Amino acid sequence: MKKIRQFAIIIGIIAIVGLATWILLAVAWPKDDSTISSKENTTVQSYKSTVRYVALGDSLTEGIGDQTNQGGYVSILTQDLKDQYPTVTFEDQNAGVAGQRSDQILARVNKDETLQEALSQADFITMSFGGNDLMKVIQQNIFSLSVKKVEEKQAAYQKQVEELLTKIRELNPQAPVYIIGIYNPFYLNFSAIEEMQTIVDDWNQATETIVKKQSEMYFIPINDLLYKGTEDQAVETTSSLEGQTSESEATTNVIKDVIENNVLSESDKFHPNKIGYQLIGKALKTEIIKTKSEWLIKE
Repeated sequence: MKKIRQFAIIIGIIAIVGLATWILLAVAWPKDDSTISSKENTTVQSYKSTVRYVALGDSLTEGIGDQTNQGGYVSILTQDLKDQYPTVTFEDQNAGVAGQRSDQILARVNKDETLQEALSQADFITMSFGGNDLMKVIQQNIFSLSVKKVEEKQAAYQKQVEELLTKIRELNPQAPVYIIGIYNPFYLNFSAIEEMQTIVDDWNQATETIVKKQSEMYFIPINDLLYKGTEDQAVETTSSLEGQTSESEATTNVIKDVIENNVLSESDKFHPNKIGYQLIGKALKTEIIKTKSEWLIKE
């Protein structure tokens, strides 16, 4: 009788261990493909079928410097988003005009009813401005440029930016807006002029301060992506001509000291080239995907 009870206890222990093992396996074992697919399909079905994107701004938005003439960061960003969300149709409109300041962009928005309609229907908006505003200040103070001189103009600039962003919000209360900062295209050849970088940094800060006051608006800094070029930055340019006169040699030495920034256009040394625009597009894409609930998900 004692042996029977011992045997029963052993069988009971085995049964308990077996049951516990079965439960653990049931919990830990991956779900079948049909369950996973169902969840993925639910997510895809929650996406909008069509997303409207409007890019507003200056030469950066227009794509000046892109040697492929494909529209700079706007076309790059749109294609990247198409690849990221293949079930969604993306419609982009590039409303960039080279040379425009923030007040001129605002004037265009106020006057152009077609642009107003596009902005009001956009699911998300990107903007570039500020560079031409700063260049105007620099040109006006070219012989007495200083950080202090620029700071004196920042309050007026911030007021213009606030008016511009307020107008965008009036036209479209909900779409997220991604504002691109400015960069210092002169850094590699004039790095000793530390004030220039300080001026650019301060101008970006002035823009970001106003952007942060707005709802669903995001500042995208790009200076660190562009001002030094990429890691494989091209070496200094040199001349291979021989037998030059002393005057010619002096000219060559000047040319030799010019450093080519490999993310800027070779034609003007100022605007981004294709690589530069790819870097901008990538920075935008990161923030846009991070905030996709604001523009991609159906309400």
